[in-house]
This record gives sequence, structure tokens and C-alpha cells, in this order.
Amino acid sequence: MTVIHRYITASFLKYFFLVLIVVVGIYLSVDFIGRLDDFIESGRSPAAVGFYFLLKIPLILSRITPLAVLLSVLIIFGLMNKNNEIIALKSGGISVFYLLVPIAVLGTIFSVLLFVFSESVVPISAAKATSIEENKDRDSRAVSSKEKNIWIRQGDKIININHYHPAEDVLYGITVYSFDSGFNLVRRIDAASAVYEKSGWLLYDCMEQRFDRNEVQSPAGSAPLRYDEKRKLDLKARPADFRRVARDAEEMGFAELLAYIEKTKAEGYDATRYRVDLYAKTAFPLVCLIMSLMGAGLALRGKTRDGMVVSFAYGIITAFVYWSVYSFSLSLGYGEVLPAWLAAWSTNILFGFVSLSLLLSLE
Repeated sequence: MTVIHRYITASFLKYFFLVLIVVVGIYLSVDFIGRLDDFIESGRSPAAVGFYFLLKIPLILSRITPLAVLLSVLIIFGLMNKNNEIIALKSGGISVFYLLVPIAVLGTIFSVLLFVFSESVVPISAAKATSIEENKDRDSRAVSSKEKNIWIRQGDKIININHYHPAEDVLYGITVYSFDSGFNLVRRIDAASAVYEKSGWLLYDCMEQRFDRNEVQSPAGSAPLRYDEKRKLDLKARPADFRRVARDAEEMGFAELLAYIEKTKAEGYDATRYRVDLYAKTAFPLVCLIMSLMGAGLALRGKTRDGMVVSFAYGIITAFVYWSVYSFSLSLGYGEVLPAWLAAWSTNILFGFVSLSLLLSLE
């Protein structure tokens, strides 16, 4: 490694960890303020709250690492531009592409590390953090089970839900068991699906059986049946309660998520959202490389001569645009407007072309 490459690498790592610490601190502070009232109402101890935010750090790191990479590159070359070091190197016959070598290598390394980190550490910490957050409000609406086959106990009823679709906020395969004071089954309602509307949950394609001893039995001796195309379900749980229970893709590694998708499809349910998230697990880590090249393309064009403040502004704007386009692309994938792989990779493809255009126009 040459002296110039060592200098750029050392500067990159110094600013990278500095930016990472600052951004993580800001992220945690904002998150803490936003959730403080909830934790106070739940009566959690300071140690439990501190442990919760400690578990959130790996997920935060996985999200802001690309931003830290981008800002680090912008700061390095922005300061070199401001101090006329880039001009001096060019005068000495050194190509700007020579300066890109350590940046491209570091971007690739951080992309690989981000993928490994997101596969090994983030799912564990995210699952534990979610568990702490779920347990802060245990009441009659509390939902048990982490995946499908959800059980809810509410008063004299026990409700079983075979599957919750988070993208559509629809419940599938609902069975409601009603009991008397002696815990004898008096009624059972089976429904194909349930949708939440302003008035509450509505069951569709319902079949009701009554087991009350005072009810007149059918000639065959079985409980009488009643069919309804639609009826209201007295369920206190709201879609937000089920979203906390629905297993998030961040809580699963690539192989586990792939198995989850196959299981969901085998049971006849739509797995589009999870397929998009599966492709996103491979697409998002590559943004470290793309952001490093994007930052170099902006900085080496002399756009950040005013130093660190302007570098941060360029970095924040670029990251905001990327995240907005990325989120929009994923939403198109969730809605099946785009194929799952294209929804996850389209933003990288777009920004990759922009980065290459900036770099190819440097000389």
C-alpha cells in the first residue's frame, strides 16, 4: 500500500467511526425522547430501558453505516480539495482514479461486513428488542405466539388466528371460542378472513355453531349452524397490535427468511412482502460501495471545497434521496407493481449508474 493510499485509508476510518458515533448518538436521543412517555407509563426500570436501547444499536448501525461511509468520503476529499491537495496530486501526475482505489476497496469491505453483521447480530438483537417492547403493555389484548397461529384471550372468549398479513392488515382463518362461567364451550365462530374498518373488525364468510344446552339440537344431534357473509367481531386488538406480533424480516437471517417464505407459500398465503425483503437483504449492504463511489464522484468534482459543513449537507441530501427512492421502490414491490427483485435492486442500479457517470466525467 502506497503512502497516499495509507493516508486516505487512515483518514477514512477516523472520520467513519467519528461520524458513526455522532449519528448513533443522535438517533438514540431522538428515539429515546419519542418513546420516553411509553416507558414511563409502563413503569419499566431505567436498567430495562437502557438494555432496550442497547439492543437497538446493532439495528441502527446496520441502517446508518452507508451514511457514515458517504460522509467519510465527502469529508476526506472535501478537506483535500479545500487544502488544494487534490490539485497538488494532479500536478504531480497522479490520476483521480488512483485515489479511488482505497475508497472502492473500503466500500466493498464494508458492504461485505454489513451483510455479515445484518445476518448474524441484527436478527438476534432486533428480536430481543421487539420482545421487550411488546411486553411493556400486557393486558387483555396481549397476543401470544410470534408467527402464525396467533392466540388472543379476551374476557370469556379465546380467539385463534391462523395468519396475519401485515401488508394488507387482514386476518385469515379466524376461530372464536366463547365459554360460560364454568368454562364450557357455548359457541364457536369460524371465518375465512377479517378486515379492520372504522367500526372495528368485520368477519367474512362466517359459520357459527352454538353449544348452549338450552339450544334446540339438529336432528342429527350436532350443534345448529348459522352462516353469515359478513358480521362484526368484538375484538379489542387493533392492526398495530398484530404488526408488533407479525414477524419482521429484520428478525430473521437470509436462510431463515427464505424458509419462512416457502412455509407461507405452502400454506397458501401471499409472501410477496417477504420476498421483497429477502432481495433487500442482499441489495441494501451493497449501498456502502455505491455511496463511497458517489461521495468520491461529488467531492473530486470540487463540489465540497467549503469543508465539513457542506460535506455533511451533500451527504444528508444524497442519503435522503437514496432512502426515499429505495423506500418507494420497496413499496412498489409490496404492492406487486414491480417484481420483488427489481423493487429491491432498482435503487442500487439507478444510483450505481449515477455514481459511474460522476466518476467517468472527472477527467
